[in-house]
Amino acid sequence: MPRKREHSERYADALATLAAATHRPTNVVNYGDDYAIRVEFAFGRYLLATNTEAGLSDDPDAIAWWMVRFFDLPDEITPVHESRAQWLVDAFDDAVDALRSAGNWSEPDSALGLRTEGKLASPI
Repeated sequence: MPRKREHSERYADALATLAAATHRPTNVVNYGDDYAIRVEFAFGRYLLATNTEAGLSDDPDAIAWWMVRFFDLPDEITPVHESRAQWLVDAFDDAVDALRSAGNWSEPDSALGLRTEGKLASPI
C-alpha cells in the first residue's frame, strides 16, 4: 500500500506517543485495506492502534476515539484485549492495566520501561 509514509507523517505525534509509552519502535503497517500503528512486544505479542474501525483516518484531527488492541501470535484474529478512549495514551494505559489485572501481562514487557504501578520501571 503506497500511503504508509503519508500516514507516518500524518500520525507522527501518535507514533511518538506510543514509542515514549512503550520504549519500543512504532510503525504504520497495512491493516486490511487501510493502515494501523503497530508496536511489537516480547513473546509474540503486539499492539495495533487505530482511530476508526477500518484503520487510521485520513484526517488525524477528526473527532474519533482511539482503539488499542493487543494480539498474541499466531492468533492474529482475536484480540487478547481491546480498549477505547478519546486519547491514544489513555486507551493504551487502559489496555495494559486490564491485561495486568487479568494476569495476562508478561514482566519482560513491563521491565522494558512500561508503567508499573504509576512509576516507570527501569530497563536495568
